[in-house]
Amino acid sequence: MSKIGISVALLTPFTQDGGIDTALLASHARHVVDQGARGVTVFGTTGEGASIALNERPAAYRAILDNGIAPDRVFSGLCATSLGDTLAQIDQALEFGIETFLLLPPYYFPAPGDAGLRAWHETLFAQADPRAKFILYHIPQITAVPLSVDLVRGLRADYPDRVIAIKDSSGQWANTEQLLAGGDIAVLVGDERFLHRAIPLGAAGSICGMANLHPARLAALFDTAVEDEALSRQVDAVVSGPVIPALKALMVRDTGNAAWANIRPPLAPLDDAARDAVLAQSAKPAGV
Repeated sequence: MSKIGISVALLTPFTQDGGIDTALLASHARHVVDQGARGVTVFGTTGEGASIALNERPAAYRAILDNGIAPDRVFSGLCATSLGDTLAQIDQALEFGIETFLLLPPYYFPAPGDAGLRAWHETLFAQADPRAKFILYHIPQITAVPLSVDLVRGLRADYPDRVIAIKDSSGQWANTEQLLAGGDIAVLVGDERFLHRAIPLGAAGSICGMANLHPARLAALFDTAVEDEALSRQVDAVVSGPVIPALKALMVRDTGNAAWANIRPPLAPLDDAARDAVLAQSAKPAGV
């Protein structure tokens, strides 16, 4: 399987009035790529993609591309319950030259089963612009819609020009290991704590939230397959509470930019006690 490397699951910064802070988004994207990330993934789970409207996306794409990030280094998250809305998100990104998509399954109806999910994906592949390529997205603790290993392998086997990878964000090593054992699909590891174990087994890389904070360290981890134990401990702290508010609290501390504290409802910032606990458990990197 081809190597993809580290794609940063980009946090979305917001202004005080709730709009996307496109200038900060673009400068952050430029920073993480300059620090060693292969690229960025926008509007995924970490980027609060489910809370961002279709008409807000173009300004974000334009800002990132205008800041020198090539379209082939940008993956766009797809988050919709209907085929029509998913196709609209695809067509919109393609206008900017973005052709690779992190494809969340339809998430409103819980656990629809492999047959229903296969039919949904097949219909999408048939209707989507042929330029669009897809990274399947397994994050059942959020969606309540698991993608079974058999479903993933079947979609890859039958649609090799469409399905280029699977992102496993289940946090279950047994599932990641099973996907890797097949050797028939590129596997992107969502949990940074597993990456050093997955690389020797053929993992293609990671789309991960901690790379917002430590792009160079994640790139080094990918290159060496040596665990960054301090980073793993920081992941433990982040996942102990709501992940996105925790990451944003760390961004405020590590960048000194209070704008990173802004978060879009229904999510909310950590309360003081939770924030202090995350910060206390997460050592500030040397030199920052």
